Amino acid sequence: MVIAPLAIPVLPVETFIKYADFLGIGEIKTERHRQGKLPQGFADMFGWEEMVATVAKVYYSLPPEEQAKSCISAGNYGEAGAIDFFGKKYNLPKAICGHNNYWLWGPRDCTGEVIIELGGTEEGLKNIFQEVEMAAVFTNAYCMPYENNLPIFICRQLKIPVAEAWRLNKTFN
Repeated sequence: MVIAPLAIPVLPVETFIKYADFLGIGEIKTERHRQGKLPQGFADMFGWEEMVATVAKVYYSLPPEEQAKSCISAGNYGEAGAIDFFGKKYNLPKAICGHNNYWLWGPRDCTGEVIIELGGTEEGLKNIFQEVEMAAVFTNAYCMPYENNLPIFICRQLKIPVAEAWRLNKTFN
């Protein structure tokens, strides 16, 4: 019973954090990434729908002609899965993602004309797009640190062919 809250989300978040600290466990590391207030198994339960709602605001800020040719590129399969799952509610296009098996699905119908990009840096994106605009930042105190303060960019006019960009986007880890 004492360790059950470490495996099953039975406590409110703030109570869990205090409980883990009380047991002297503190940070429970299950990934090589920096951990947040919660171990990744719990942190990955927070923020997905709110992130998708933020992406939807960016998507619907585009003129209809750009919406019709835009795609959403996620930085990892968790973000991509959230776009695909919760995005139905917002009528969003399916995500593209170069991370793990998502890469196998390819760039779908993405032309590279308009891409809503989750994550990355403005400088890095300017290397491969003609135009890059920071559109929003997603924040959630309980998600993984690399998904908190997640920048969301509107990128236009890919400088290289989509097929080449897709090949370079492959990340298996």
